[in-house]
Amino acid sequence: MARGFSLIECLVYVAAFALVTSLAFSAYYRTSESSRLASRTANDVTAALRAGERWREDIRTATGRVWIVEADGGQMLHISNPSGNTLYRFANGALARQTNSDSGWATLLTGVKTSRMELDRRTKVSAWRWELELNARQKSPRVLPLFTFEAVPTTAAQ
Repeated sequence: MARGFSLIECLVYVAAFALVTSLAFSAYYRTSESSRLASRTANDVTAALRAGERWREDIRTATGRVWIVEADGGQMLHISNPSGNTLYRFANGALARQTNSDSGWATLLTGVKTSRMELDRRTKVSAWRWELELNARQKSPRVLPLFTFEAVPTTAAQ
């Protein structure tokens, strides 16, 4: 006696195949989106660290006065150094840098939520602190994108 599949069995197999396939695609797309988000977050962190190191280098090489001006709903930091002045400007969610040799502002970071640079007077030295918060790419991130950079001018720049 030859045995075959009934129409009901075929429909059950097709439904099971569709269920497994849809679960597999769902898992793939969630993994793909998580990977893309992790890559973007890593790029943001790398850019913030590069900007922080550049800022620290500029503060360390300051030979004159370092001061802050609050303007245009943002903050501007002036650093006097051997080649002239270096300026950092935070406005409209972006951080930009300009030197005397530059013709314009070079954007270092975008997607900045808050940026605050301030003098941190200590017992024997005056340091500068920069607190930076980036916009989170997730609605409720596990780790907030907060950074604190500190630098001390090598001379008596205040």
